[in-house]
Amino acid sequence: MTNKKLEKKYIILIVLVCVAIFLGVVTKIVNEDRKLNPLEQGVKDIVISINKVINVPINYVKNKITEANEKEDLYNKYKKLQEQVDSYYNNVAKINELEKENKELKKLLEIDYTLSDYTYLNALVVNRNIGYWYNTITIDKGRNSGITENIPVVNGVGLVGKIIKTTNFSSTIKLLTSEELNSKISIKIKVDDKHIYGLLTGYKKDKNRFIIEGISEDIEIPVDALVTTTGMGDVFPSGIIIGKVKSVGTDNFDLAKIVEVESSVDFNDISFVTVLKRKAIKE
Repeated sequence: MTNKKLEKKYIILIVLVCVAIFLGVVTKIVNEDRKLNPLEQGVKDIVISINKVINVPINYVKNKITEANEKEDLYNKYKKLQEQVDSYYNNVAKINELEKENKELKKLLEIDYTLSDYTYLNALVVNRNIGYWYNTITIDKGRNSGITENIPVVNGVGLVGKIIKTTNFSSTIKLLTSEELNSKISIKIKVDDKHIYGLLTGYKKDKNRFIIEGISEDIEIPVDALVTTTGMGDVFPSGIIIGKVKSVGTDNFDLAKIVEVESSVDFNDISFVTVLKRKAIKE
């Protein structure tokens, strides 16, 4: 539609230019260095007046065409600039994601639970079901990498869960936040030079905190005390970090302690994990 309008403007401009040329020739003829008779003077005055009138729309059209060309050029520059801005933000997002992945990988490489009976196998999270967000995740390593069921999984800051299912090239992890898992783990809380033992019984999703119960000793537990696994049972070795104590209360009967522990792991955002494979026993 815009191109058709421009074509009409060009046609009008050409017609006006032709008229202007004609009037210019006539003006030249009557502009000789001789005395003009009254008729020639009248023609000259009329031609000059007409020429002035015609120059107004000609200049208007020329200005509009120039303005349209400048707008089109400005729009093209804007589009190029917009593409550069979009490319910039895409690159920033990619850089931020790479920085995040690098931080997670660095944490994995710095893992040191002094678990001498285990070897570490790093893996990438490749699937997470939204409907079971706090129950399971899937990683890109399986039986071909030596992974079996019922072995612990951690990341750079603490316990993530355990393997419950494997294929040749993938494994399913039952997260620590799953109700089917978190009520079966024995934990210990470090208080000064001793440990207080309890049982992980639940998880509060809104606070990202675990509930610890079954503490029999009547001792004050400080905030930020470190909570780790005890090694009791066949799955989780001793010393894996669960988190830190954030609050201490009592049950409805004011008898037993209830401890809330803030997890060291962000269970809403897990990209990389480490599988702890037990070393083969040498005979």
